[in-house]
Amino acid sequence: MHTDFHTINIKKWPGAQMYHYFTEMVTTTTYSVTVRLDITPLRQVLQKKRLRLFPIYLYLVTHSLSKQPEFCIALQDKTLGYWDVLHPYYPVFHKKDKTITFISTRYDPAFNVFYENCRTDIQNALTDRQAAYAKATSDNYIISCIPWFSFDSLSMHLQNAQNYYAPIFESGKPVVNGNKTIMPLSITVNHATLAGYHISLFLKDLQACLNHPEIWLS
Repeated sequence: MHTDFHTINIKKWPGAQMYHYFTEMVTTTTYSVTVRLDITPLRQVLQKKRLRLFPIYLYLVTHSLSKQPEFCIALQDKTLGYWDVLHPYYPVFHKKDKTITFISTRYDPAFNVFYENCRTDIQNALTDRQAAYAKATSDNYIISCIPWFSFDSLSMHLQNAQNYYAPIFESGKPVVNGNKTIMPLSITVNHATLAGYHISLFLKDLQACLNHPEIWLS
């Protein structure tokens, strides 16, 4: 998917005051929150259609954050602006030597297209990690998962992050709680561009997608 970069006019930008405060007055600007997502309807679809959770996780997070320009802010050639969408940049785990290779899959609003592209990219990384490795670009955001255990809280500690505005996502192992399946999700953002309100809108949309997989699967 081709994405365009849109320059922000600081003088007319509603978020200018928050941006200036957290870039000029405060040096530590990132914060993390951990939430619990109900993925019960999604797990039922995974079992029925034999789909893998990780590519769907990448798709849904990207789909939801692309609806808010605040999540897609970046510095491009020292110019502040926002991308139409950010593309997931994520690690592929190699079981044999317990190492990872970072790759990126370009977002496509069509789920089936993204899902197949993602699976192909992961397989290519497992086959030839050197050829598959990709450097992160300003239209990427970092997303990963910890499939081996769940967690109640997870915080990222970033250094020299004043000019880094892309969100960072880390999910944990889903846990069955009664008749529900719950997955923890840690979100790390830069307060210069993202406030708690923006995260609340993102989470509302993401949970709606998890509750109604039939909409984006069709």
